[in-house]
Amino acid sequence: MSVFVTPEWLAQRLDTVVPVDASWFMPDVSRDSFQEWRQRRIPGAVYFDFDNTVKDQSSSLPHMLPDETSFARHMGTLGIASQDTLVVYDTQGLFSAARVWWMCKVMGHRDVFILDGGLPAWMALEGLIDNTPPQPRVEATYHADFKAYRYIDGDTLAEKLAAINVIDVRPETRFYAQVPEPREGIRSGHMPGAINLPFSELTDPRGFVISSDIARNIVLPHLSDTRLNVASCGSGVTACILAAVAEHYFAYPLAVYDGSWTEWGGHQSWPVVQKG
Repeated sequence: MSVFVTPEWLAQRLDTVVPVDASWFMPDVSRDSFQEWRQRRIPGAVYFDFDNTVKDQSSSLPHMLPDETSFARHMGTLGIASQDTLVVYDTQGLFSAARVWWMCKVMGHRDVFILDGGLPAWMALEGLIDNTPPQPRVEATYHADFKAYRYIDGDTLAEKLAAINVIDVRPETRFYAQVPEPREGIRSGHMPGAINLPFSELTDPRGFVISSDIARNIVLPHLSDTRLNVASCGSGVTACILAAVAEHYFAYPLAVYDGSWTEWGGHQSWPVVQKG
C-alpha cells in the first residue's frame, strides 16, 4: 500500500494534485512554518496548521485530532474536497508531514500521500518553487468518515494495555527516563510493556524514509500478529512516521495514540516504568 511518493512522481502530476505543506517545529525551535510557507512553497500548496487551527480546540493537550465535523469544515475552507489527491510534505524531509497524512487517513481520505524527502528533495530536483503571495483556493465540500481502527485514546489504552503492543518512537533517553521530558509536569519513562523504536531510525540522514530492507529488519519484528499495534510518541506527531512506514511496506494500519506521552505521563494514575 503506497504511502510515500517521489519528487519525480509529484512533478509529473503537479497539475492534478493538491500539495499540502504540513511543516511544524518543536516549541524550542525558533522557526515560523506559516511564514516559511508564504515565502517558499511547492506551487499550489496549501498550509495545514494542525498545531493551532485544525485541532480539538477544547483539549488542553497539544494539537489533538478534531471531530469529523470540525475537520471537514477546515478542509473545505482550505479548498480541499474529499476526492482530491493530496501530497503532504514538510520542510524537514520527513517529520510532521506524517501527522497530517494520518489525520487525513483517520478521517477517511483515500488518496493522500507523503512526499519522500519533503521540500528539500523537491528543491534538489529543481522543482518549481512559488514565492508569490499565496492565493486562497475556492472553498470545497468535504465529507469525513472516521476510521476508528486508526486511532486510540488514553482511557482505552489504559484499560486494555496488557492486550496492546505499544511502540514508542521517542528517543531512547526519554523512553528510559535518562533525561527530563521537554514539557513541564510530565513524568519521565514509558508504559509497561512498551517497545522503543526511535523515530530517527525511520529516516536516513537526508530525511528520506528508510528502505524496505531496513524496515523489514527494524520495524517488522516489533509488529504483533496477535495484539493491536499502537504507535506512541511525545505528542502524537512522530508516532505517525511509524504508522506511515508500517503501512507503506507491510500494509499494517497502526493505531496512533493521539495524546501520546504528553497525556500518559501527565496522568498521575497511569503506570510508568523508568528503567529497562
